[in-house]
Amino acid sequence: MPGEPAPERDVANAYDRWAATYDADRNPTRDLDADVMRRAGPAIVGLDVLEIGCGTGKNTRWLAGQARSVIALDFSSRMLERAREQVRSDNVRFVEHDVTKTWPIPADAIDVVVANLILEHVFDLGPVFAETARVLRRGGHLFLCELHPDRQRAGGQAEFLDRKTGVLVRVAAYRHTFAEFVNGGIAAGLTVRRVGEFIEPSAPPDTPPRLMSLLFAK
Repeated sequence: MPGEPAPERDVANAYDRWAATYDADRNPTRDLDADVMRRAGPAIVGLDVLEIGCGTGKNTRWLAGQARSVIALDFSSRMLERAREQVRSDNVRFVEHDVTKTWPIPADAIDVVVANLILEHVFDLGPVFAETARVLRRGGHLFLCELHPDRQRAGGQAEFLDRKTGVLVRVAAYRHTFAEFVNGGIAAGLTVRRVGEFIEPSAPPDTPPRLMSLLFAK
């Protein structure tokens, strides 16, 4: 994992290449994240939700079934194509956007922000937390679920086999500690409400957690 940020387009291009097979590829991180979102995420029934890094819509459909509205952001056009094909709910709006830039959302317009498996691809977390605090209504929540720092230190990273070329593609990623996540939220004026660590049931003993989650409140 390089210490300097890769061009943002490199990450988007990698996910563009992955989009066609993302849902079918064996991916225990993706599958565990979907489970964590459903059983450990915040209450969203009847609320306005912003999903950043929606990908192919693996969580979007579930969010749409409970929330009043969902705005789903991603900067991979191919991932968004897949998401639009698979999620046709009237209360969902997909937007192509780089989450490190100012979000196309008014201030105080969102009840819950969810961020799943996206922040490992963001070099500077500060703007994401600042934008979260800006768009959240008072009393709103941020739920994030990311590759666990211990798993990152062991070499874990988003990767896929490009079936056209036969090349294993490792998507540019950055190591973030628990402290970076926690202090990033606090610096933006958010309060930590809950921390979680998760591992798939089939994992061997002594395997480090695969995912971590944090729930913040404004």
